[in-house]
Amino acid sequence: MPGSAASLLLAAAALAPLVQGGVVPPAWRLETLPQQTKPVTRYSAETVDGREALRVQADASYGNLVHAWPAAAAAPSRLRWSWRMQQPNAAIDLATRAGDDAAVKICLSFDLPADRVPLIERPLLLLARARTGQALPGATLCWVWAGAEARGALIPNAFTRRVRYIVLRNAQDGPGAWQEEDRDVAADFRRAFGDETQELPPLMALIVAGDADNTGARSVAHVSALRAEP
Repeated sequence: MPGSAASLLLAAAALAPLVQGGVVPPAWRLETLPQQTKPVTRYSAETVDGREALRVQADASYGNLVHAWPAAAAAPSRLRWSWRMQQPNAAIDLATRAGDDAAVKICLSFDLPADRVPLIERPLLLLARARTGQALPGATLCWVWAGAEARGALIPNAFTRRVRYIVLRNAQDGPGAWQEEDRDVAADFRRAFGDETQELPPLMALIVAGDADNTGARSVAHVSALRAEP
């Protein structure tokens, strides 16, 4: 089988379900900040409206659910999922550090080469990699269920421009209703990081997360049927 076809097949099979048989599969691991002292966001399996779903519950907490992506697998061309808000966080303000939380977000982290990172930001990224001993991503794109921010808004993270948000849903999307998403990964990446590169870098991981450590608030959301398609 040609290499490109094999990589596409691997990409299609690379993503484990968020929930399977009433549990979160081990392919999804919980990651926190180094020496984190704040509570950890809780992720659990729950059936909602007859759907197997991941419950994302943040209580003044932080923590990401991370699924590593195989190095040989191509990045997905599309990402699809369903999500709903149960309890929104009214204190979210993505433009500020004090409000930089999300009740739920879906992120992709990319191995953007260091020479593509702007000169003013490159030393900070390299220093962070050296201090943590981790291959921290050069670019992370997140689709966010935000607060008052407008749908479609592109917002750099208040702490680091290595993370950028695209707002898909906001406070106008009332709690309780499932919303369906279908994203063109390459197009959204170019929109978010096109000032640095037009090429889609290798994918490192998929992330499902919710946090409330900056606002000190509480939120509950659900994610279901997350699919990565070649």
